[in-house]
Amino acid sequence: MTIKTIYLTAILGLAIFSCQSQDSITELSQDEIFRQTNIFPQPPNQWMGESNPYYTAGYVGDVMPYYENGKYHLFFLHDAKTKPAGEGFHDIHSFETTDFKNFIYQGRQIPYGTASEPDFGVGTGSLVKAGNIYYYYYTGHNAIASFLSGNPRESVLLATSTDLKNWTKVKNFKITAPAGYYDYEFRDPHVFFNAEDGKYWMLVSAQTSDKKAVVLKFTTTNPASGNWAVENPIYTTSSSENYIMLECPDLFKMGNYWYLIFSENWSNNSGTHYRIATSPNGPWTTPANDRLDGSYLYAAKTVSDNSDRYLVGWTARKVPENNTGGKDWAGNLVTHKLVQNSDGTLAVKPISTLQSVFGQNAPLSVDKITGNASQNGNSFSLSANSQVTFDRLQKANLISFTLNASASGKSGFILAQDDEGKNGYKISFEPSANRIASYVVNGGSEEFSNSYPLSGISGTNYNVTAFISNDVCVVYVNDKIAFSNRVYDVVNKKWSIFGSDSSFSNINIKNP
Repeated sequence: MTIKTIYLTAILGLAIFSCQSQDSITELSQDEIFRQTNIFPQPPNQWMGESNPYYTAGYVGDVMPYYENGKYHLFFLHDAKTKPAGEGFHDIHSFETTDFKNFIYQGRQIPYGTASEPDFGVGTGSLVKAGNIYYYYYTGHNAIASFLSGNPRESVLLATSTDLKNWTKVKNFKITAPAGYYDYEFRDPHVFFNAEDGKYWMLVSAQTSDKKAVVLKFTTTNPASGNWAVENPIYTTSSSENYIMLECPDLFKMGNYWYLIFSENWSNNSGTHYRIATSPNGPWTTPANDRLDGSYLYAAKTVSDNSDRYLVGWTARKVPENNTGGKDWAGNLVTHKLVQNSDGTLAVKPISTLQSVFGQNAPLSVDKITGNASQNGNSFSLSANSQVTFDRLQKANLISFTLNASASGKSGFILAQDDEGKNGYKISFEPSANRIASYVVNGGSEEFSNSYPLSGISGTNYNVTAFISNDVCVVYVNDKIAFSNRVYDVVNKKWSIFGSDSSFSNINIKNP
């Protein structure tokens, strides 16, 4: 089955579903229907045919973005939902886009190896162009006992290409953990040309022999030589952090500052972090809020078109795939635009092109008011733990409003709400705790899911834009922060606003 056929089948299926379930969107074109479910893409089902169960479904794992000639090549680790015994995993696939709202799936780029090869499991990497050759450095991972008896678990491997489409593995290239470093944890090479140093740099997520997490640096003057010299780490986890690994490192310069980005998934502050310095070797400053989203956006790396810079990662799915499931590895691709504040800290805002996807205004229909709330058009004032429930949402929705929140209470909105109001997913603004938080509402009780600081936003006035596509919800606040969540069962379910001593102004809903 070709990629084109997969798309056509998927689009026709969505068109039929839309006509059956939502009369208001029966006149959408095929392209609009595809956009509706694809602003946070995941790879299609049956991407290499129907006969092999390995190819039936997949998710986006660590993203490795690359820009050239007006096009963003978003390579990623493909996490297959079904993994037959004996097969490898996490082969590299890709999307291409020019605008971050329309994505073309390019299929598999670099396959995994056999059980006796170092890349039985493929891990994160990156690519750089030197001359007419693209050099893709990636992680080889093999934890099979027979392989480990004579090899390290992880190594840096290489594939090359002349067209960004056809990749050849360089079988005689391998970098393993040097003396003084642990060969079990050695992964995620990030390669770029450092014009200030005149060399190609490779950053590797590693551990010292005594298990201290570091971002280790290698350099070369010519990738074609295959000779990379190890140097000192550019960053070592502090005793207060004590991170196990600094995964998926990224290093770039914006204005007068250098930024180091990494992800960690083992602390109570997990997610994508960053550090600031005036030199690519540090010393590094930790900002007051050092994460670039909540814990559901992971392994995010950046890409620039030499004008703007974007942060691209994945928003975790849940297993089982419902709101009460546990957070699991891989999900959908999510992108934010990076913004540099005057003090050198970073902020994020939505991609400007996403607004154009949602061109159809939807009516704001009140279903029920609980407690004490007053309405003036599309604006509401709430007191005494009040709640206003609205009519059902579609598959893709843009919800925007201005919230004047209570400084001491909680206010926000609830998605995927059942008719009785006992189940749903709550996004809560909590200024007194300096955070935006999410909770799974199950049988009337609430279970904490995710949170992100409201640092950098003064006062309690929040301009909120929530992009919802299928079961991914990304909330942007004041064009400063992003808060990504996995929310199942939004389609054809009611939603609400809630709060005490708070007001919601100019609530607006748009659909594709």
